[in-house]
Amino acid sequence: MSTDTHRVINPSILYFGTPVALLTPENEDGTFNLAPISSAWALGQNVVLGLGSESQTVRNLAERPDVVISVASPELWERVERLAPLTGADPVPESKRAVYRFAPDKFAAAGLTPQPSDLVRPPRVAESSLQLEARAVALTPGGRGSFLAVECAVLRVHAHERIVVPGTHHVDPGVWSPLIYNFRHYHGLAAEVGHGFRSEPPRLESLA
Repeated sequence: MSTDTHRVINPSILYFGTPVALLTPENEDGTFNLAPISSAWALGQNVVLGLGSESQTVRNLAERPDVVISVASPELWERVERLAPLTGADPVPESKRAVYRFAPDKFAAAGLTPQPSDLVRPPRVAESSLQLEARAVALTPGGRGSFLAVECAVLRVHAHERIVVPGTHHVDPGVWSPLIYNFRHYHGLAAEVGHGFRSEPPRLESLA
């Protein structure tokens, strides 16, 4: 008879290994905010973002829906962490004042470089190897008003040539690794353990 070795726990957060992205929406005055997030998932050509309802990013996207989603890689973790206690909201919302402080130029604060986009006004993060120009198409409240799920339609994808399989439009998962936020700790991906039957391009061993 087997023994259940699981325990019932009550963790304060449920970031069980989620990718980190840097968002650049446009502020009301025409400048651009830069915000790290760790709640994002993609389906087809859409990306859904989980954002706090009091965030400057939500206010920006509700009025100006264009945004760039620059996916962070492991070597950027320290610069992501520099952004973590900063906010683009001035004054800082009362609920955030104990932890966050206002920064007018987050690119400079993090040591990151803005790079012009093709189809939207907000810039890309030059240091990111995978950048998505996008537009928010739906904002859905959740968590009893504590957050919003923001659905974004991806308009254009930029990938550094070193992570693209030569002669294709495929990102090489053996080269590219996202920064993973795992219970408030930063990680990269471990070595590959397998691949799905729909993986592209076809693996060499499957063609033998």
